[in-house]
Amino acid sequence: MSFFADKVVLVTGGASGIGRALGTELGRRGARVVFADLDADGAESAARHSRELGAAAESMALDVTDLEAFQQQVDGLTKSHGRIDILFNNAGIGVTGEFRDLPSEAWSRVIEVNLKGVIHGIQAVYPHMLRQGHGHIANTACVAGLVPLPMTSAYSASKHAVVGLSGSMRAEAAREGIRVSVICPGIVDTDMFDSIEYFGVDKQALLSPVGGAMMTPEICAQKILRGVERNRAVIVIGFHARLMWWLYRLAPRPFLRLIGLGFRLFRKQIQHRSQ
Repeated sequence: MSFFADKVVLVTGGASGIGRALGTELGRRGARVVFADLDADGAESAARHSRELGAAAESMALDVTDLEAFQQQVDGLTKSHGRIDILFNNAGIGVTGEFRDLPSEAWSRVIEVNLKGVIHGIQAVYPHMLRQGHGHIANTACVAGLVPLPMTSAYSASKHAVVGLSGSMRAEAAREGIRVSVICPGIVDTDMFDSIEYFGVDKQALLSPVGGAMMTPEICAQKILRGVERNRAVIVIGFHARLMWWLYRLAPRPFLRLIGLGFRLFRKQIQHRSQ
């Protein structure tokens, strides 16, 4: 029997990308999945697809930046299902550009969704899990939450915060029977790249060097679930992500020099194209 069989699982950002792939794979493994997203139609489409595959799935409209709404939805979920076993705090947005080009509105938005949205999810489910005496909270960060990368200052700051939050929560929650993990994928081929806000940088020029490093959301989801099942504290997904994390921990100064060199070469390439 699958580890996830009959578990009640809430996946935020479930309308597309990693969230949709996670929910679909969980359904295949026998979980009762709730796809939650600001895009209510997209969440229902994901749930309907999962039901067509034979899974027990439903959807809910959810704005993760609204704590009261998050709490109400989770309260309703626990009333209807009796419990909540796993929360995948997966909703997030992207912002790319040098610090000098980022408006304050971009900073506010990425922190509101990527960090406060995760905090709201924990605030909504943690009291229920404490009463249950069990549960698992899996927060999606990114490899940019583990290593410094140019042109990701706002996004990276939000994801570093999620990594730190998850580690602190894991230490606190363990004695209560609750597990906490942080998920740090590398580059995943999702629609998120179409919705990212790009400031002072050309999207195609930025993405063209990393196309070969992308993995599918489906493969990413399978690796995430393997890490959750094994209760890993930090779930790093993808060879390139693991390599960067390993190099940064082993030799931070050479790593930063290498990253700086790559950034300078990228800048020269952009300047050459614009001439």
